[in-house]
Formats: sequence, C-alpha cells, structure tokens
Amino acid sequence: MNALTPGDFVEAAEPFALFGQWFEEAKLKEPNDPEAMVLATADAHGLPDARMVLLKEWTPEGFVFYTNAESAKGRQLEANMQAAGLFHWKSLRRQVRLRGPVSRVSDAEADEYFASRPRDSRIGAWASQQSRPLESRFALEKSVAVFAAKYAVGGIPRPPYWRGFRIAPVAMEFWSDRPFRLHDRVRFFRAEPGQDWRKERLYP
Repeated sequence: MNALTPGDFVEAAEPFALFGQWFEEAKLKEPNDPEAMVLATADAHGLPDARMVLLKEWTPEGFVFYTNAESAKGRQLEANMQAAGLFHWKSLRRQVRLRGPVSRVSDAEADEYFASRPRDSRIGAWASQQSRPLESRFALEKSVAVFAAKYAVGGIPRPPYWRGFRIAPVAMEFWSDRPFRLHDRVRFFRAEPGQDWRKERLYP
C-alpha cells in the first residue's frame, strides 16, 4: 500500500498492511523494543492479567509470541484461549490494539524458532520454572549450571512446555496522537478470523 501521512491512516482498507507500515517505522524510530507487546489474558474465572512479551512473527493469520506454557499466562491461556495485545510506540505517538482467539503454533514452528535463539536463552528455558516460587537467586543459577552441563555438547532440544501461541485478531484499533487530545482512531473488526474486515472511525 502507499505510504499514508499521519492523519490519512484512517483511509486504510484493511489492518495488516497498515500494521506492517507502522511496525517498520517503529523498528526505525522506536529506541527500545519496537516488538514489545502488552499481552492481556484472563483466567477461568475471568480475572484479567497483563505483562510484556515480544512479538516474534506476524502474518495475516495472526501475531505470534512464545512462552513457557506452564507459566501464569500459559495456564490462563489453557483455561481461556483468547487474548488481547497492545503495541505502544511512544516516540511515534501511536498505538495498536488487537484481540481475538488464540491457537498454538505447530511443533515444527516452535522447534524452528527455539533453535534460532541464543544458546544461553535455550538453557534458560530449561532452567526456569517460570512464574513459580523461587527460593533464592542461587537456586536459579544452580539450575542454569545443571542444564548447561547437561547440554554442554550438541544441540539443545525444545522443552515440551515451551510453546508458541498465535492471536488471530477479530478487532484491531489504530490510534495516533493529535493536539488537544483530539486523536485519530480507527477500528477494524470482523465476526471471526478469515472473514472480511469492516471499519469504523471512533471518537477520541
């Protein structure tokens, strides 16, 4: 799609090309972690939770992140396979919100991405029992040492609990700062993934 000036993004016909343009600009201008995404989940009782994760892949099929499936967010997703994400690029004065059902990426996709991670990060995935009580820093360092010794030679397999998840958005909202809080907002929405998008402008 052609480049859009700040106020013209509301004329975009669909959200993924617009997200791609904004994400590329964020990678050039946002000084810290343009791929950082607030991930919001809810447990089986509907109690919400949120934390930062890193976007590892995005396509028109959805937005992918990886985590320990036995962590708090992994357990919440197991109970309620829906999530919301938020990108806030402060240097560009923009944000993108998205929400939709969640699915697991294939084992092959997870294996491929895990193998691409730095070796120390792969060791850390084995050593950390994410979100569970930790008696001391020493206990974590000891666990790292144990798995570093175990996998001192050869490849490091992906832990069975280390998985990727994909949010397939049914709503995406783009927000751009304007003076006097008269911001520009546009929301794309559809009943379920795979359907055509509809669009509406929103009051700021």
